[in-house]
Amino acid sequence: MLTNFVEEVKWRGMLHDVMPGTEEHLLEKMQAAYVGIDPTADSLHIGHLVGVMLLRHFQLAGHKPFALVGGATGMIGDPSGKSAERNLLDEETLRHNQNALKEQLSRFLDFESDAPNAAELVNNYDWMKEFSFLDFIRDVGKHITVNYMMAKDSVKKRLSAEAKEGMSFTEFTYQLVQGYDFLYLYKNHNCTLQMGGSDQWGNITTGTELIRRIGGGKGFALTCPLITKADGTKFGKTEGGNVWLDANRTSPYRFYQYWLNTSDEDAEKYIKIFTFLTKEEIEDLTRAHKEAPHLRQLQKRLAEEVTRMVHSQNDLDNAEAASTILFGKSTSEELKKLDEKTFLDVFEGVPQAQISKQELDDGLDMIGALAAKTGFLGSNGEARRELKQNSISVNKEKVKENYLITSNDLINERFILLQRGRRNYFLLVIS
Repeated sequence: MLTNFVEEVKWRGMLHDVMPGTEEHLLEKMQAAYVGIDPTADSLHIGHLVGVMLLRHFQLAGHKPFALVGGATGMIGDPSGKSAERNLLDEETLRHNQNALKEQLSRFLDFESDAPNAAELVNNYDWMKEFSFLDFIRDVGKHITVNYMMAKDSVKKRLSAEAKEGMSFTEFTYQLVQGYDFLYLYKNHNCTLQMGGSDQWGNITTGTELIRRIGGGKGFALTCPLITKADGTKFGKTEGGNVWLDANRTSPYRFYQYWLNTSDEDAEKYIKIFTFLTKEEIEDLTRAHKEAPHLRQLQKRLAEEVTRMVHSQNDLDNAEAASTILFGKSTSEELKKLDEKTFLDVFEGVPQAQISKQELDDGLDMIGALAAKTGFLGSNGEARRELKQNSISVNKEKVKENYLITSNDLINERFILLQRGRRNYFLLVIS
């Protein structure tokens, strides 16, 4: 049974431009649509998520989604919103990236079932690699005028006075190659809709033009807004770079924290785009959040939903447990459950000192651990005062002056966490 895809993405704030007739076309019968994905890395980042969510909503509405890995176009470089060209990928790297991306996409899209609208992954390198330059300019290039190509905003920006680099012929032809993808999928997979970010409108409509002129049919276009943050900084970026979907690049803890730390304004927008909660659920949650914003209910639910979807329930549980360690009441036992990567993520930037294994085997006294051997506190006298005031913890457990730190206190076989008061941490690293 079909549901109204355009209506769904519209209320979620995921609709920027749509070609007239698209909504009616999608309500006629099951249709196919695609979104192009850049394969220059072996992981998606959260900037890709909007396109992936579009495909998922498309499949949920009863239609067939295609994820197109741009092996050929990724070798060229899309001028849309860019100021530099990309590096050439070799085929081995391309195939590795494609396999990794499919594994990530399978968390969102059903590739495996025998349903008529099962998702498919295609790579434009497969149909472009044997296409000679002469054949391309004869069979495709002659159908689109230079005037038409020059009129695209993405081209105009790169040719403007402000763009110092100019634009290579390679990049200029990008819209023709992307347009041919749409034509190829239309002819070979009956794909009638291309979706993408709003900066892709020009490239997508070149595809619809090729379908009209060469394919003798009609293609449709739908774009989503480019996601921004309320404070003007770039969505999906942190000081460490992209927020990746690969747990080895961005740990589930850091991933969870990214969404947890969004502003109220952004959380209200993102929860519609990046979750599958219903309109009623989101309205109730937004109302509750506005009544008690200090509880950050929107941010917590957003972080929960996206982390569970991208990683797993277990990763979410670990991320939530790790989050309470710095700011909540956690125990030594909970601390020792953290894997080393998450532990280091949680305590990144915390001051530390090296302690030898021998010192630990002999038993490290608290004055030495706090001052004499580490410099965590300014003096032995300060260490004694803090211990008497019961403000010192080892691995989240309060200790007295007579406590000896031993190898039994080790976290992940190499760390011991010291703490003064609620927020003052220090890490002993065993060398």
